[in-house]
Amino acid sequence: MLELPLWAWILAAGVLGLLVGSFLNVVILRLPERMKAEWRRDALDTLEMSSEEQTMPPGIVREPSHCPHCKHPLAVKDNIPLFGWLLLGGRCRYCKVPISIQYPLVELLGGVLSAVVVWKFGPTWPAVAGLVFTWMLIALSGIDFRTQYLPDQLNYPLLWMGLLLSVLSMFVLPATAIIGAAIGYLSLWSVYWLFKLLTGKEGMGYGDFKLLAALGAWMGPTALLPVVLLSSLIGALVGGALILLRKHERDIPMPFGPFIAAAGWTWFVAGDWLWQHYAQLTGMR
Repeated sequence: MLELPLWAWILAAGVLGLLVGSFLNVVILRLPERMKAEWRRDALDTLEMSSEEQTMPPGIVREPSHCPHCKHPLAVKDNIPLFGWLLLGGRCRYCKVPISIQYPLVELLGGVLSAVVVWKFGPTWPAVAGLVFTWMLIALSGIDFRTQYLPDQLNYPLLWMGLLLSVLSMFVLPATAIIGAAIGYLSLWSVYWLFKLLTGKEGMGYGDFKLLAALGAWMGPTALLPVVLLSSLIGALVGGALILLRKHERDIPMPFGPFIAAAGWTWFVAGDWLWQHYAQLTGMR
C-alpha cells in the first residue's frame, strides 16, 4: 500500500467511514421495506392470488436520496455526510419536517469506528476486512433496532466472509472459524429453546443465532463467551437506562442484535487489551 503516515490512513478511513455511513442509512431504511414487498409478492404468487400490481419501494442503489416525507430529491450539498444535516439544522430544506437523528449518528458512527479499525490494524488487508466487518455490523444493528429483524441478506455474507478469510488465516484458522460458527449458532439456539420450553415465549430471534455464528467465524469460539457476556452487560445497562428514563416499557421486547454487534466489534478491536487487563485484575497468568 501507499507509504503514508498512520495518521493519514486513520483520517482517510474516518472520511471513508462517513461516506459509507451515508450509504448505510439507505440500507437501514430501504432494505427492510424492499424485503417486505418481496415477501408480500412471493406470498401472493404462492397462494395464486391475484392482486393489483404493487409499487416496489425505492431500491438501495439506483434511486437517488430524497426526503422520506415530501419525497423531494435532495441536493448534493444536502447529502454531505454529517455536515449536510448540521447545515440544514436537522430539517428538510423543502418541507421543513425534522430529519431523524439516525442519519448523522450512523454517519458519525461509521467514521469513528472506521478510524479505530485502521488505528488498530494499520494500512493492511486485515484493516480492509475489518472495515467491511464494521460496516455490516452497523447496518445489521440499525435494521434490528428499527424493525427487530436481522436480515439473512447481511447475516449470511458476514458469516461466509469470516469463513473464507479463515482460509487465508487472516484472523483465525479454518477449523477455528468453523467451530466458532457452529458453537455461536448452537449456543443461542439452545438458550432460545430452553427459554421457550420454560416460559412459552420467544426470547430472541433466529437472526441473533446467525449473527453470533458470524462473529464466531471471524474470531473463533474463544471470543463467544466474552461477546455474550459483554452484550448482556450492554443490554442490561441500556435497557435499564431506558426504563428509568421512561422511554421504554418493560413488556415491550428490545432487539438484542445491536448489543451482540457492539460486543462483537469491541472484542474484535480490543479483545486482547481487555483480556490482558482482566487477567491483571484477577491475578490470572
